[in-house]
Amino acid sequence: KTGKVLQIFSSVNRASIEGLNLLIKHMRPRKRGEKGQRIEFPAPLDLSNIMLVCPACDKPARVGYKYVEVLKNDVKVKKKSRVCKKCKQVID
Repeated sequence: KTGKVLQIFSSVNRASIEGLNLLIKHMRPRKRGEKGQRIEFPAPLDLSNIMLVCPACDKPARVGYKYVEVLKNDVKVKKKSRVCKKCKQVID
């Protein structure tokens, strides 16, 4: 299952992802004549259960880091970038 990360709760190591782990909250009518409703919302998942999908190999993969040389104003500069552990392609 895949989805877009909506919000990260760093203090409790959880993240809310669009379309995953949906919970339904039943709301009672507050005013006279108003209808009750069911609201679906994504509950946060633990960060250990979330993986990045590599755009090159289109598979979930762990992320490593590598220093890549980049030209910036005709000067070589080393830039730290994320790398897919499966296909070794730069993600950033």
